Amino acid sequence: MHDKKISLFKEMDAHLLEDKKPSEYFQALDDPVFGSETPFTMLSRLKSIKQSPRHHPEGSVWNHTMLVLDKAAARKNQTGDSRVFLWAALLHDIGKAVTTRVHKGKITAYNHDKAGAELTREFLKDFEEEPFISNVSALVRWHMQILYVTNNIRFASLDEMRREASVEDIALLGLCDRLGRGNVNRREVERDVQEFMRKMKEREVEKPHGHIP
Repeated sequence: MHDKKISLFKEMDAHLLEDKKPSEYFQALDDPVFGSETPFTMLSRLKSIKQSPRHHPEGSVWNHTMLVLDKAAARKNQTGDSRVFLWAALLHDIGKAVTTRVHKGKITAYNHDKAGAELTREFLKDFEEEPFISNVSALVRWHMQILYVTNNIRFASLDEMRREASVEDIALLGLCDRLGRGNVNRREVERDVQEFMRKMKEREVEKPHGHIP
């Protein structure tokens, strides 16, 4: 079974890197290993994880992930490491499988970015080595920072983020994440990404003169 897992991982890897729309491969994937064996069940179970209809009218986490993946594939040449970037796009919401809750009719997935970073390590550990694992995990961990920065939410941890990941790659993944949903306002999304980059550049200038919280 281990050989079958390695074979499936390599197949997924090839489609991520080579396909114009990797979602077509993943949507058609019917390999029994994908639906029944760890770590692949971390992905396949996203098909049954619901999301807030207000923020994600496209439906399940899986549907959203497929949209994000194709957006990322179209932009892979804009990143420093396309392979890291595409795996991060595929795994970016993997944490929602363990953090999604329904309370009084409201669907939430608080801290799915942090949980996702740990699950990403778990997913990749049998197939890859460092620094690839850490680089993918870091993008998953910090993919929500655009939202936190542009909305002045206290969960922003910009110094730690910058130590672990490229600001530009975080911004690009964040762009794909926001575009990969139904009824999206593209101009608003692009404006938020630009605002994130502006604030990060300002921080680079201000930082040498003292810590900016």
